[in-house]
Amino acid sequence: MRNALPLMMSDMQPDPVRHAAFYQGVLPKRFLAWVMDVVLIAVVTALIVPFTAFTALLFLPALFLVVGFLYRWVTLSGRSATWGMRLMNIEFLDRNGQRFDAGTALLHTLGYTLSMAFVMPQILSVALMMLTSRRQGLSDMVLGSVAINSPSAR
Repeated sequence: MRNALPLMMSDMQPDPVRHAAFYQGVLPKRFLAWVMDVVLIAVVTALIVPFTAFTALLFLPALFLVVGFLYRWVTLSGRSATWGMRLMNIEFLDRNGQRFDAGTALLHTLGYTLSMAFVMPQILSVALMMLTSRRQGLSDMVLGSVAINSPSAR
């Protein structure tokens, strides 16, 4: 169980009442991490453009989408957090309290991408993050995942 949290919560996610420190300040951290990730994805996308003899400018939004999808999937598969999330000391846990594996990371990234593609799911996702005790977005609610303050940072 390489991804297991400490024994007190290895079989489930931290309770938002009994373990409130895991959720404290997660919402603004998620937003700042998202901003950092978008900037990083934009930089990587911009660096790719010259290698395509600038033809990528013709399909720049699609390139940005592909780079963002791969970035999120790979980084979430590795340590259950994007680089922006790592800088903010937060990470995702699946419904069993474990870090994401590649399959869960793929599903979460797919859900995130679909919710970003449409206005109403994105508004619902933000509202859920603001209103639920575990600060879960739409993809989190569907998958049963949560974003928490990293135990290693506490």
